Amino acid sequence: MLEKIWLSSPHMGGNEIKYIHEAFAKNWVAPLGPNVNGFEEDLQDYLDSDVYVAALSSGTAALHLALIQCAVGYGDEVICQSMTFSASANPIAYQGATPIFVDSELETWNMCPVSLRLAIEDRLVNGKKPKAIIVVHLYGMPAKMDQILAVADAYDIPVIEDAAEALGSTYKGKACGTFGRFGVLSFNGNKIITTSGGGALVCVNQGDKENTVFLSTQARDQAAHYEHSNIGYNYRMSNICAGIGRGQMEVLNDRVVARRAMSTFYQDLFKDVKGVSVLKEPSTDYFSNHWLSAIVIDPIIAGFTREDLRLALLEDNIESRPLWKPMHLQPVFAGSPYYGGSISESLFNNGLCLPSGSNLSDDDRGRIKRTISNMLAVTVR
Repeated sequence: MLEKIWLSSPHMGGNEIKYIHEAFAKNWVAPLGPNVNGFEEDLQDYLDSDVYVAALSSGTAALHLALIQCAVGYGDEVICQSMTFSASANPIAYQGATPIFVDSELETWNMCPVSLRLAIEDRLVNGKKPKAIIVVHLYGMPAKMDQILAVADAYDIPVIEDAAEALGSTYKGKACGTFGRFGVLSFNGNKIITTSGGGALVCVNQGDKENTVFLSTQARDQAAHYEHSNIGYNYRMSNICAGIGRGQMEVLNDRVVARRAMSTFYQDLFKDVKGVSVLKEPSTDYFSNHWLSAIVIDPIIAGFTREDLRLALLEDNIESRPLWKPMHLQPVFAGSPYYGGSISESLFNNGLCLPSGSNLSDDDRGRIKRTISNMLAVTVR
């Protein structure tokens, strides 16, 4: 069997091991140490904004702590983009709150500002003011942040940016994850850089960062003994994982260039194929890291379906994946309020994520191209 081409696999730079060896040599293997501090500083410098970063065990943990600091509790409501991975919505349930899902718009596939306003107005009519808004920069594509923030500001609702897929992306020159009250980053194994597992919470002030670190280290009060006045969590990143992150930060810009090159590869590959559109920036205001390259297929025009292409790639041991299934269609969130039309559902039914790794070779691209070209030759008349 041919070697598998993965959708998005880890890509080491080489210097990660240096930071790991330093941690072992100095016995810094706990959830604190110079790599944790250094990784946070590296991220703050990279984001090039007046922000403060707390390194955590996962992006999900970061989102959970953001909701806690937005005072989300039992019986509250939180607006969340429907088209996203479940980790964007699960922490709402952790807090005993109800997710209010909002549809996407077609240009970026992210939260629709019009549907967002409708959702807020209707929840207010029902006597509930949402406690927070979670917007996602899907597949690295920045959301329409000016319009979303204008709506949020009009109703005085804090915005949490799920930028788990968008490190390296910018909107009007400003880094994704630095627009809202909080920003969430992920360094899972499939992300643009990885710490094996891990995440970070981007805060707008030092106080929020200190509170994030406090909550993520079991909320221990200042005392000689173990005193706890708040519920705490074991969410801090280890010094070992942070060492991997420090090495990955050295190659982050190269990874962005490589991912964007994969998007260009697919744009060229499908440019003459009717009924297939590749997700790309709507204007120069948007700069996507193109963490994943994704397409939408109109089966009537194209003459083949999303599944036809996925199965053809699978036959050649090439991984691809349908777009995220919207949260309002997930069994676990059945009955949750939803606002908007059927854009996210249509994207899910007809969309496909294609191999996008920064470590794909020319041979890999050649094989992907041949497989897709062969399928098109058979199905498109």
